[in-house]
Amino acid sequence: MKRIVLLGATGSIGRQAIEVIDGHPELELVAAASGSRSIDGVAPLTQVGGDLVELLERAEPDLVLNAVVGFAGLPATLWALEHGVDLALANKESLVAAGELALAAQRRGGGLLLPVDSEHSAAFQCLDGRASETVDSLVLTASGGPFRGRTREELHDVTPDEALAHPTWNMGPKITIDSATLANKGLELIEAHFLFGLSYERIEVVVHPTSVVHAFVRLRDGAALAHLGYPDMRVPISYALTYPERAATPIPSLDLASGLSLEFHAPDLETFPLLALARGAGEQGGTFPCVFNAANELAVAAFLEGRLPFLGIAEVVEETLAASDGASARDLDDLVEADASARELAERTLAPA
Repeated sequence: MKRIVLLGATGSIGRQAIEVIDGHPELELVAAASGSRSIDGVAPLTQVGGDLVELLERAEPDLVLNAVVGFAGLPATLWALEHGVDLALANKESLVAAGELALAAQRRGGGLLLPVDSEHSAAFQCLDGRASETVDSLVLTASGGPFRGRTREELHDVTPDEALAHPTWNMGPKITIDSATLANKGLELIEAHFLFGLSYERIEVVVHPTSVVHAFVRLRDGAALAHLGYPDMRVPISYALTYPERAATPIPSLDLASGLSLEFHAPDLETFPLLALARGAGEQGGTFPCVFNAANELAVAAFLEGRLPFLGIAEVVEETLAASDGASARDLDDLVEADASARELAERTLAPA
């Protein structure tokens, strides 16, 4: 029996994780946490708000599924890695913000770091067991979101409801807006750098509207391996929770005779500049990825609240990065300080002149 703690139980990933756990007798949900909504009865131990690390220490899990949204998931990520507890990571922001510190904690703890994002899970599976010297590069796919093909001029007046209408994935509001701006793919780019030890120039992003191919791995002999499947998060969730086994799921296999479309395009970086800004932040290193994430979180919230236009999200992030020094973080306290400072800078850009 594998003892699991689920953090972020009421979000999209959390709800699907509960479905996966309920379908596998070898998985036991011993504790669960949510940010604000009641989850009584979901698990023997439940918590709404509060200190997630305290819950983890009480629950003594074999595996932590961190599906908390945003920087708030960072302490739980570091706790699991430091204590050698296997971590199924759906909270990409914590690895983006604390990549070097997280990897150092994993080396000390010795536990597994299992990606839950569909693209990173796909890449993990394609890379599993392969010698690093045989790998040429990694390609992450992006659906392009609801505004794929539009120009900047056509995005001036888009509403949150329009941005939340994702064409292929059913996700929470923050990640759905990130998909619409391509910030999500920027975060995934930085996360992939840390997960797989690849330099940024060896990680590419392509737009793939049908979301059937989740990632490619190019090998040094010219071959490319791809991971394909219908866009359903229960597959990577199940893979992470049951690894190294591959448990059955209710998701059907691809119907290859149904006329699947496998078209790919370069992303439009002029219309969706957050992808390039994320790559730049990653290449600069230090706390610039943390700053990118903090400014983006604040800007997305402001957009959803009606305080910022859609195109203003990228402008806030760019201005915040330009005003930050990106100094390296020695520990979690330094990261918390960098995150708070970035949010303060980003909030100032929203204030009327």
